[in-house]
Amino acid sequence: MSTTYSCILFDLDGTIVDSAPGITATLAYTFERMGLPIPSPSELLQYVGPPLLDSFRDLAGFTVEQSAEALVIYREKYLDVGAYDATQYPGVGLVLKAISESALPMSLATSKPELPATLILEHFNLATYFDIITGASEDEVRSAKKDVVAEALLRLAAMGADVSRPVLVGDREHDVLGAAANDVPTIFVEWGYGSVAEQAGSIATVSTPAELQALLLG
Repeated sequence: MSTTYSCILFDLDGTIVDSAPGITATLAYTFERMGLPIPSPSELLQYVGPPLLDSFRDLAGFTVEQSAEALVIYREKYLDVGAYDATQYPGVGLVLKAISESALPMSLATSKPELPATLILEHFNLATYFDIITGASEDEVRSAKKDVVAEALLRLAAMGADVSRPVLVGDREHDVLGAAANDVPTIFVEWGYGSVAEQAGSIATVSTPAELQALLLG
């Protein structure tokens, strides 16, 4: 067992699964339903990872009312179809299994709401590896990464886990910044959606799940 970390937090999109196809297709459907031009594939990819309401505001320039409308349209379609249009990154499941078999407590920490996050993990038979599944709240009040990380730590502590030396595994800048806001270091995975510039502030970068497992478990 690792003596470096006392508990592990995992991002989902871009870290455990390549969920971009389902997310971008659902976003395209959302824009079409709202009678708006559909952004390019590269523009839609920028939505993958950060809280969706933030992306509607920052990337699409939506008002609060437009964002709320878009979220309703998006969620209905995503829960029905889009959530399952994803691929598990090869080897990551083995890392989660190894952590589960060790004595290290582990929580998901995703800006995706907990229902679709749980459905995705169950779809790939990964949910049982996690002690806690933490995500955005249904009303999106808790969706910023720093708030999700804080909630994950609270839930782990409530189950008696040692949260004195946590680490987050993620693939985007908002993972690094959200973890840092809670004094949690981040291991950055290079197989996700983040650019090289987004790795700034992480304590390590890994290019394969085997490297990740070695860092986490020794």
